[in-house]
Amino acid sequence: MALDTRVLQGDEWDAWYDHLELAFGGVPESPEERALYRSLTEPERSLGVWDGETCVGSAGAFSFRLSVPGGALVPAAGVTMVGVAPTHRRRGVLTSLMRRQLDDVRAGGEPLAVLTASEPEIYGRFGYGIGAYGMSFDVDTTRVRLSVPPGTDAVRMRLVDPRKSLADCERVYAALPATRPGVPARQPGWEQQGLLDPEGSRGGASPLKCVVAEGTDGEVVGYARYRVKPDWEQSGSDGKVLVSEVNALDPVSYAALWRYLFEIDLTWHVQAYGRPVDDPLLHLVSDVRRAVPRTRDALHVRPVDLPAALAARSYAGPLDVVLEVEDAFCPWNTGRWHLVADADGTARCEPTRERAELELSVRELGSAYLGGITLASLGAAGRVRELRPGALARASRAFAWDVAPWLPHGF
Repeated sequence: MALDTRVLQGDEWDAWYDHLELAFGGVPESPEERALYRSLTEPERSLGVWDGETCVGSAGAFSFRLSVPGGALVPAAGVTMVGVAPTHRRRGVLTSLMRRQLDDVRAGGEPLAVLTASEPEIYGRFGYGIGAYGMSFDVDTTRVRLSVPPGTDAVRMRLVDPRKSLADCERVYAALPATRPGVPARQPGWEQQGLLDPEGSRGGASPLKCVVAEGTDGEVVGYARYRVKPDWEQSGSDGKVLVSEVNALDPVSYAALWRYLFEIDLTWHVQAYGRPVDDPLLHLVSDVRRAVPRTRDALHVRPVDLPAALAARSYAGPLDVVLEVEDAFCPWNTGRWHLVADADGTARCEPTRERAELELSVRELGSAYLGGITLASLGAAGRVRELRPGALARASRAFAWDVAPWLPHGF
């Protein structure tokens, strides 16, 4: 029987999501998680591959607006819920889904597609490059002190109900996209993701807690969401603070939140995941080794409309370069492109017949797009070829950005 690929119909969602759970190991999600992602699913952007009445493949997309260097919010397809049934491997199901999806993204006028990868090696062949990394910490608070800036003592900390404080926390989050590339502006419904707290997923930790930082005028200027996992040894307590979010509007409030987390009674470790790789916490701790920072890939980026994507971001300085780009999966991007960025950072990108100065694939452009991975480092790996002396250094400086890109939540 031929496989049928089609846009998801309303009454197919449960079978479609059941397939996805099976593709990711077969462990059912909690009713709370399932209900949230049902509400966030955009059926018109969700594809299913069906073998008779059985769903054997899936891919979806969320309609995001992603911050890019310079602070602009660029429409981006947040690729998600990709899976193929183990019975239907090596039959071109994934390739057909990626083909259909990227064609749809282009038709919808989104310059970018982004994703988080369960297996990073899969998506490079479809033109995705690692555009942002995340950092984890496991801080031994018995051996690590914090050096906080002046004024930290004036910040008031208040323990609040996570749901009742949602509006205040969202006002803090709303300021993030303007400060860092890679941050999605909050779309309706996504504010609920940070409040997910199914008991079965706590792993022995407490229910979700929230502390807010208040300025001298009483306004909320930062928040942290976390859980406490009690533990005991023969010598005494050995609890852990499991941090899911820390966001603040200023350095003083940021330091105050971390100090609060470091000083919770009966705990000796603070663990956090998915932090920016240039997190200021690195400069607050007395011993960075005992913070045990580790990095891993976070956001994978793919230019879908290459000239629109390159023109949408700002650049660190003037740039005039001709790029020879190869894009086997989206051939409309293949060719020679003249990218010009003015002194104010604004840019334009047009096809040209001029002599190429750099040669690279769309995957490398995706990696460099948010400013966290340099073209120079990609060149050192042989992924970018310099055709005119000096062109690589000039382009690398212009593409780089002064703060690292960061994806603050998964999707």
